Amino acid sequence: MGNLGTAIFAGIVGVMIGIGIMLIAGKLGLDRAKEKSRDILDEANSKAETAVRQANLDGKQQVYEMKLQAEKEIKSQRDRLTGMERTLTRREDSLNFREDNLVQKENKVSEKEKIVDNKLNKLSEMEQELQKNIGKQVEELERVAAMSQEDARKELMEAVEKRTEKEIAQYLHEQQEEAETKAADVARNIISLAIQRYSQEETIERTVSTVTLPSEEMKGRIIGREGRNIKAIEQATGVDLIIDDTPDIITVSCFDPIRREIARQSLEILMKDGRIQPGRIEEVVEKVTRELDETILKIGNDAIFKLGIGRMNKELVKLIGRLRFRYSYGQNGLEHSMEVAMLAGMMAAELGLNQGLAKRAGLLHDIGKALDFEQEGSHVELGARVAKKYGENSIVVNSIESHHGDTEAQDIIAVLVAAADTLSAARPGARYESMEGYINRLENLEKIAGSFDGVEKAFAIQAGREVRVLVKPDKIDDITMVKIAHDIREKIENELTYPGQIKVTLIREVRVQELAR
Repeated sequence: MGNLGTAIFAGIVGVMIGIGIMLIAGKLGLDRAKEKSRDILDEANSKAETAVRQANLDGKQQVYEMKLQAEKEIKSQRDRLTGMERTLTRREDSLNFREDNLVQKENKVSEKEKIVDNKLNKLSEMEQELQKNIGKQVEELERVAAMSQEDARKELMEAVEKRTEKEIAQYLHEQQEEAETKAADVARNIISLAIQRYSQEETIERTVSTVTLPSEEMKGRIIGREGRNIKAIEQATGVDLIIDDTPDIITVSCFDPIRREIARQSLEILMKDGRIQPGRIEEVVEKVTRELDETILKIGNDAIFKLGIGRMNKELVKLIGRLRFRYSYGQNGLEHSMEVAMLAGMMAAELGLNQGLAKRAGLLHDIGKALDFEQEGSHVELGARVAKKYGENSIVVNSIESHHGDTEAQDIIAVLVAAADTLSAARPGARYESMEGYINRLENLEKIAGSFDGVEKAFAIQAGREVRVLVKPDKIDDITMVKIAHDIREKIENELTYPGQIKVTLIREVRVQELAR
């Protein structure tokens, strides 16, 4: 029992000790939990404060960024509005400038209207004064009983003519000055229309060529026994060989320049070869003819390439090459045509026209001269016909037809071609003129200038390119000189044929002399 009680007691004690230990451990655990909860709370508070601070920072950053974006948009809007304002200001300035110009133009128009009105008023006054003077003159003539009605009318007309002559000269002078001041405004029309005033066509053909012989003995070999060699050459080439007393020269005569060139080249080959007989002559002539055809085609292609015209029908190219052997008034046909093409092209470029078409028309304007020695018709008719045949532009055809005034020019390029043709033909050295024709032209020029009343002397100078006219100072005044110069120019243009242009110069000189004794 005792041991049982002791055991029970020990058990109770142990239980109590365990309970005590548990209570102590529970208290310790509670304290630790409280402490841990406090740590957790503190940590949560710290994190919350950090999060709040971070949120504030993020909010401030977003506000700052939004502020920057707003400022950028405001600045962009401000710049756009400023640009629009500047544009509107410029437009306003432009409108103001235009308005000022319109006002100035209106003022100028008003001033011109006033000037015109004043001139009309002056003309009306002059007309009234003239009528009064005519009335007085009529009364005076009626008073003179000895004069017949026809004599009175004649004297009246002479008086009116003398009274109005000075006014007409003054008017011409004013009109000339006004035309000169307006020349810049109408330069395009002046270039295209005025430059066509030049001389008409003159033609003289080179129909002979000469071949130099190495010796007089060669003449006999070319003639051959009983003339058989020279006959064979003439039959094969269609030319006439003229062998006269001129030493070391044979003249080849033919209106066909191609045949003449074939004969010339054939003679040169035969003389170098030394074998001159009918069979060899025919062989050489045939070879030269074949080679010359190829040469003509090459010459035509070279001319077209040099001018930069472009493609052209092969037959036209051959005709262009044939112009190389054609001469007119001493001027080579192909060189003249190429010169006309260049001049027409340059003038077309200045006027803003089709330069290539102008060159083409200039090159083909004399294409008929490659045919007129073997076909009926003028070179103008033949040229227009062949250009139509090979499909050339209508402007080119019209340029060919109108370059000598046979038909009316229908395009400004045709006018330029006509002007370029005359410029090329009339330039110094382009053509030659016989001495008799030259002297007649100078005499007629002086005669025309001296035919006017009040002209004392007239002199043709500078090979007929200028005429100087001395007028009588007691009969012709400075204003009347303008009218006389104008009349002389018109009479020269209407009655005289001349290359290029002629300058008319009037000189009025007053000399006073006294003799001291």
